[in-house]
Amino acid sequence: MSPAAAERRFIEVRVKPAAPESTLFQDAGGAWRAQLRAAPSGGKANAELIALVARHFGVPRSAISIVRGASGRTKLVRIDPA
Repeated sequence: MSPAAAERRFIEVRVKPAAPESTLFQDAGGAWRAQLRAAPSGGKANAELIALVARHFGVPRSAISIVRGASGRTKLVRIDPA
């Protein structure tokens, strides 16, 4: 395995669109949750999630991708090293 692949992370995030404010947090059980101000239409919520995860982990938005669940509420997000 390459060193870059060793640093890659995956997180599963449960998303709530159209929330009053945008936040990313881990609940008491360790599951990731995101509340997004954007509506789930036109990919706006996915774009906001990518920006939120990038800001939280201190990496560029280009290092974040949604691997699974782009049209659902539970998403698998890949975080590549910066």
